Amino acid sequence: MSDLLQTQSQTRSQETVTPILEIENLSISFFTRSREIPAVMDFSCTVMPGEAMGLVGESGCGKSTVALAVMRDLGKNGRIVGGRIRFKGRDITEMSERELRELRGSEIAMIYQEPMASLNPAMKIGAQLAEVPALHGGLSKADALARAREMVAAVKLPDPDRILDAYPHQLSGGQQQRIVIAMALMARPALLILDEPTTALDVTVEAGIVDLVRELAETQGTSMLFISHNLGLVMETCNRLCVMYSGEAVETGNVRRVFAGMRHPYTQALFRSIPLPGADKTARPLIAIPGNFPLPHERPPGCNFGPRCQYFQSGRCDAAEIPMHEVPGHDRHGTRCLRFEEIDWAAPPPAKETPPSPPPGEVVIRAENLKKYYESRGGGFGYGQRRIVKANEQIDFTAREGETLAIVGESGCGKSTLAKVLMGLETASEGSVILDNAAIERAPVEARGPGLVSKLQMVFQNPFDTLNPSMTVGAQIIRALEIFGVGTSDADRRERMLRLLDLVKLPRAFAERKPRQLSGGQKQRVGIARAFAGNARVVVADEPVSALDVSVQAAVTDLLMEIQRENRTTLLFISHDLSVVRYLSDRVLVMYLGHVVEIGTTDQVFQPPYHPYTEALLSAVPIADPKVEKTRIVLEGDIPSAVNPPPGCPFQTRCRWKAQVPGGLCETEVPPLRELAAGHRIKCHLPESQLATMQPVIRIAVE
Repeated sequence: MSDLLQTQSQTRSQETVTPILEIENLSISFFTRSREIPAVMDFSCTVMPGEAMGLVGESGCGKSTVALAVMRDLGKNGRIVGGRIRFKGRDITEMSERELRELRGSEIAMIYQEPMASLNPAMKIGAQLAEVPALHGGLSKADALARAREMVAAVKLPDPDRILDAYPHQLSGGQQQRIVIAMALMARPALLILDEPTTALDVTVEAGIVDLVRELAETQGTSMLFISHNLGLVMETCNRLCVMYSGEAVETGNVRRVFAGMRHPYTQALFRSIPLPGADKTARPLIAIPGNFPLPHERPPGCNFGPRCQYFQSGRCDAAEIPMHEVPGHDRHGTRCLRFEEIDWAAPPPAKETPPSPPPGEVVIRAENLKKYYESRGGGFGYGQRRIVKANEQIDFTAREGETLAIVGESGCGKSTLAKVLMGLETASEGSVILDNAAIERAPVEARGPGLVSKLQMVFQNPFDTLNPSMTVGAQIIRALEIFGVGTSDADRRERMLRLLDLVKLPRAFAERKPRQLSGGQKQRVGIARAFAGNARVVVADEPVSALDVSVQAAVTDLLMEIQRENRTTLLFISHDLSVVRYLSDRVLVMYLGHVVEIGTTDQVFQPPYHPYTEALLSAVPIADPKVEKTRIVLEGDIPSAVNPPPGCPFQTRCRWKAQVPGGLCETEVPPLRELAAGHRIKCHLPESQLATMQPVIRIAVE
């Protein structure tokens, strides 16, 4: 059959099949005492049987509101004010509460971002899972438990009987999320809604969850509505896509076709703000989306994206509401752009000059044989057996002036413990940390003088928790200047505070604002300004962009690099996002179970030969580029406990290369940290001849 006839046949078959979910011109508003706030407007999308539809966009664009509307769970203030939601041809908006109860859980199931919000901490896993088939399927207790055991095995959890007998707090985050997935699939729903289901998980756990969801959806024929801000994750999980901006669908179509041939300026702007392979902080820097996301009651006339769009034409793009237009030659590809046929989508982005960073200077901070152990007791009231938690084990690194050293690894690998020791929130058990010739490893923060504290500062992951809600932005920065002894008078410190706001590209008027009046990205900029208030020599950035939208991430990342170039600051960048790490860092330190397993320049760490753990981390990174080919390596099991680490190599319980090392050496001896090339060291028993056979896990396909 020719491609044309096959396409026509598929189109006719789709027309005869009833969609699982059909959302038509949906409008949703939230009502307050003062006004009606439109959250979603004229939104349409269709999910066919077996399809996985991805919903992407910045925070506040309406993704989760659409999902809650499908579940008819908008709360007291939310209301569907227009349009229709049809599930298997039935209008959900007209169903009674009884009909909705029968539908939820049995025909439509939802998986939320935080697994513990869906689990009862007082009930065992088996009892919680068995409730679903007992309630929706009328199964007996024994049959329901048997079905629960079957689903626990299906989501690839080890020892199902132990899991069924456990309470939620006895499981890891990845295991909890797998249980929530099992619970959602217990009644074999026709539609599964996933709202950022992997945001709180490590990239390796995320890879396993994505594979699991995709496999279960295929085997059970379940359709999916997958909500995420991670474009790479959507490409790996979904076959169709809907991009949202400010309550509207602005582009929809086949995922790979949209990613390879986008036809809306917002979709293009999103891609220009994420660090895909080939991005370079000097030659090809990221481009942040200018301006801010509009509040619901401040949307502009015409195109909502108009004020931030480089292709905007006054008098045309703001003249009237913009409808969805069909993109010719593409199956169900639509765009909400008047100019999509006029724009040269293949044209390179506007040139952006970024001065190259000067070469790194002298060593500013050095750690040698650094160890941090905690003592704990297993019994109640502290009278149990004494146990040692080895959080950091033999940490060695140097960082130079003006250099960015990234520290990466899964949760529990010891990254945050290392940061606490450096900051003086914990003291080292053994080893040394030298900052500008001063030993700080056993100096708690309260014993460090203002001069030492100002030299070593931190930018935290969550900007919401690090600012005083009752103080203005300016007062908080001035307070830091007072503590660090910067400035000779109040007027001097105020001028310094205003210059810091200039440095982080915030208007000086923001000095009088309180944190609640700022966006997430603006709050993080205040945190950065405060960290640099004392002319810090070293800044520890602990996941500083993970809580931000991708467009804001680009702006904050660019800001950190600009300040670093100006001040020659050393940046220790802690992150699980290897795409950002590859773009931002000069050198990378990979940690696993408290050990440094690999360290080298970014180019050395991101190309073979890798440490087997680094290889798995790189394989798990979702990349939103259809031209990229990846070798899929999903790690089995969780990180072992630091209380009872495995003998020999810390990674040997999950290593796919272990069989290549003769004599069981991996299980008996901790490998040395040996040098493969100048500055490139790995902690692994694999012989160099075996390492030389490693192939890249990320490749750019040749067209």
